[in-house]
Amino acid sequence: MAAKMKKKPSGGTVDDKARITRIIELLKKEFPDAKIALHYTNPLELLIATILSAQCTDERVNIVTKTLFEKYQKAKDYADAGLKELEQDIKSTGFYHNKARNIKRCCKMLVEKFDSYVPRTMAEMLELPGVARKTANIVLQNAYGVVEGIAIDTHVRRVSARLGLTENEDPGKIEQDLMRIVPKDKWMRIADLLIFLGRRVCVARKPKCEACVLNRICPSAFTFS
Repeated sequence: MAAKMKKKPSGGTVDDKARITRIIELLKKEFPDAKIALHYTNPLELLIATILSAQCTDERVNIVTKTLFEKYQKAKDYADAGLKELEQDIKSTGFYHNKARNIKRCCKMLVEKFDSYVPRTMAEMLELPGVARKTANIVLQNAYGVVEGIAIDTHVRRVSARLGLTENEDPGKIEQDLMRIVPKDKWMRIADLLIFLGRRVCVARKPKCEACVLNRICPSAFTFS
C-alpha cells in the first residue's frame, strides 16, 4: 500500500511540483520510447481500438484490429454491422457483448450527429456511448494533439497511488489530483510514462522495486512482500 499523504492544497505545493518534475525526468530517461501501443492510422481506428482495449492487452487488440480495420473502414460500417457478427469479430478482446453494442451506438452517433467524424473536443467526445474521460483523452491527445486532461488507466491508477501522488481511487479524482501538480504540457507525457512503468516494473502483484528508477523517491518502495 502507498504511504498515506496529507491532503494537498487545491493547486499543489512547490514540493509536489518539484517532485513530479523529477519523476518525469527520471522516467523519460528510463523509457524514452514511451508512447501509445495501439496501432491505428486515423481517429476512428484509434477510437475503436481504445474501446476494445478495456480489460484487454494492447497486444491482443492490435491482433484483432489488423483484420477488423480492413473489414470496417468507416463509422457507417460499424453502425450498420450486424451485432452478432461484430461480436464475433472482436470476441477475443473480452467483454465483447458490451463492446460491440457500444461501438455500434457510438458509430451511429458519429454518423448522425458528427458527419461521421470523430469530434475534437472533450464535451463532444463524452456524448459518445461507451466513451468516458480515459478514452476521450487518449483519442484527443494522440489523434488531434488536443490535451484537456490526463488519461487514467489501471496502470496510472496503481502507480500514481504507490508514488503518493493521489490517495483517491476514483479515476476522475485521480485525474484532478495529477492535473493540479503536473504541468499541462506534460499531461500527455506523464500518462505514457506511468503506463510504461506500470507494465514493465511497477506491476500489480509483485512490483520490481529493486529495478525501479524511482525507488529512492517512492514512498512505497520495498514495502511489498
